[in-house]
Amino acid sequence: MSDNPLVDTIIDINAASISKLDSSLEGLLMVRLAALVAVDAPTASYLITLEAGADTMLDLEDVRNVLIAVAPVVGTPKIVSAVGKIADALDIAIDLDELMSGVEGEDDES
Repeated sequence: MSDNPLVDTIIDINAASISKLDSSLEGLLMVRLAALVAVDAPTASYLITLEAGADTMLDLEDVRNVLIAVAPVVGTPKIVSAVGKIADALDIAIDLDELMSGVEGEDDES
Protein backbone atom coordinates (compact mmCIF):
# COMPACT_ATOMS: atom_id res chain seq x y z
CA MET A 1 0.00 0.00 0.00
CA SER A 2 1.14 3.52 -0.77
CA ASP A 3 0.62 6.70 1.18
CA ASN A 4 -2.05 7.71 -1.34
CA PRO A 5 -5.47 6.15 -0.70
CA LEU A 6 -6.79 7.33 -4.08
CA VAL A 7 -4.02 5.53 -5.98
CA ASP A 8 -4.54 2.45 -3.79
CA THR A 9 -8.25 2.47 -4.61
CA ILE A 10 -7.63 2.74 -8.35
CA ILE A 11 -5.12 -0.12 -8.19
CA ASP A 12 -7.57 -2.26 -6.18
CA ILE A 13 -10.44 -1.59 -8.60
CA ASN A 14 -8.30 -2.55 -11.58
CA ALA A 15 -6.93 -5.66 -9.85
CA ALA A 16 -10.46 -6.80 -9.02
CA SER A 17 -11.57 -6.28 -12.62
CA ILE A 18 -8.59 -8.17 -14.04
CA SER A 19 -9.01 -11.05 -11.57
CA LYS A 20 -12.55 -11.64 -12.86
CA LEU A 21 -11.56 -11.41 -16.50
CA ASP A 22 -12.28 -14.37 -18.74
CA SER A 23 -10.27 -12.98 -21.64
CA SER A 24 -6.79 -11.83 -22.52
CA LEU A 25 -5.23 -8.76 -20.96
CA GLU A 26 -4.89 -7.36 -24.48
CA GLY A 27 -8.63 -7.80 -25.00
CA LEU A 28 -9.36 -6.01 -21.74
CA LEU A 29 -7.10 -3.10 -22.67
CA MET A 30 -8.70 -2.77 -26.12
CA VAL A 31 -12.17 -2.66 -24.55
CA ARG A 32 -10.97 -0.09 -22.02
CA LEU A 33 -9.45 1.97 -24.81
CA ALA A 34 -12.80 1.93 -26.60
CA ALA A 35 -14.51 3.05 -23.39
CA LEU A 36 -12.01 5.89 -22.95
CA VAL A 37 -12.82 7.11 -26.45
CA ALA A 38 -16.56 6.89 -25.76
CA VAL A 39 -16.34 9.01 -22.61
CA ASP A 40 -13.79 11.46 -24.08
CA ALA A 41 -11.34 10.60 -21.31
CA PRO A 42 -8.40 12.82 -20.37
CA THR A 43 -4.84 12.20 -21.56
CA ALA A 44 -3.80 10.69 -18.22
CA SER A 45 -6.35 7.89 -18.63
CA TYR A 46 -4.93 7.00 -22.04
CA LEU A 47 -1.43 7.09 -20.56
CA ILE A 48 -2.36 4.58 -17.86
CA THR A 49 -4.02 2.22 -20.34
CA LEU A 50 -1.25 2.48 -22.93
CA GLU A 51 1.43 1.95 -20.27
CA ALA A 52 -0.40 -1.22 -19.18
CA GLY A 53 -0.51 -2.26 -22.83
CA ALA A 54 3.26 -1.80 -23.17
CA ASP A 55 3.76 -4.99 -21.14
CA THR A 56 1.48 -6.98 -23.46
CA MET A 57 1.28 -7.75 -27.15
CA LEU A 58 -0.91 -4.65 -27.64
CA ASP A 59 0.60 -2.32 -30.24
CA LEU A 60 -0.28 0.84 -32.12
CA GLU A 61 -1.96 -1.19 -34.86
CA ASP A 62 -4.38 -2.52 -32.22
CA VAL A 63 -5.02 1.02 -31.00
CA ARG A 64 -5.77 2.15 -34.54
CA ASN A 65 -8.11 -0.83 -35.06
CA VAL A 66 -10.03 0.08 -31.89
CA LEU A 67 -10.40 3.67 -33.12
CA ILE A 68 -11.64 2.47 -36.51
CA ALA A 69 -14.09 0.05 -34.87
CA VAL A 70 -15.66 2.62 -32.55
CA ALA A 71 -15.66 5.55 -35.00
CA PRO A 72 -19.17 4.87 -36.37
CA VAL A 73 -20.54 4.68 -32.84
CA VAL A 74 -18.79 7.61 -31.13
CA GLY A 75 -18.36 9.94 -34.11
CA THR A 76 -15.54 11.92 -35.66
CA PRO A 77 -15.13 14.53 -32.90
CA LYS A 78 -14.42 11.91 -30.24
CA ILE A 79 -12.01 10.05 -32.54
CA VAL A 80 -10.11 13.26 -33.30
CA SER A 81 -10.03 14.09 -29.58
CA ALA A 82 -8.81 10.58 -28.73
CA VAL A 83 -6.05 10.65 -31.34
CA GLY A 84 -4.73 13.92 -29.93
CA LYS A 85 -4.84 12.63 -26.37
CA ILE A 86 -3.19 9.33 -27.34
CA ALA A 87 -0.41 11.25 -29.10
CA ASP A 88 0.03 13.41 -25.99
CA ALA A 89 0.07 10.31 -23.77
CA LEU A 90 2.74 8.69 -25.94
CA ASP A 91 4.83 11.88 -25.79
CA ILE A 92 4.50 11.89 -22.01
CA ALA A 93 5.49 8.22 -21.85
CA ILE A 94 8.55 8.85 -24.03
CA ASP A 95 9.54 11.86 -21.91
CA LEU A 96 9.14 9.81 -18.72
CA ASP A 97 11.22 6.96 -20.16
CA GLU A 98 13.98 9.39 -21.13
CA LEU A 99 13.84 11.05 -17.72
CA MET A 100 13.99 7.71 -15.91
CA SER A 101 16.90 6.44 -18.04
CA GLY A 102 18.78 9.66 -17.21
CA VAL A 103 18.13 9.17 -13.50
CA GLU A 104 19.26 5.54 -13.69
CA GLY A 105 22.42 6.65 -15.51
CA GLU A 106 23.19 9.12 -12.71
CA ASP A 107 22.75 6.36 -10.12
CA ASP A 108 25.15 4.12 -12.06
CA GLU A 109 27.84 6.82 -12.03
CA SER A 110 27.82 7.12 -8.23
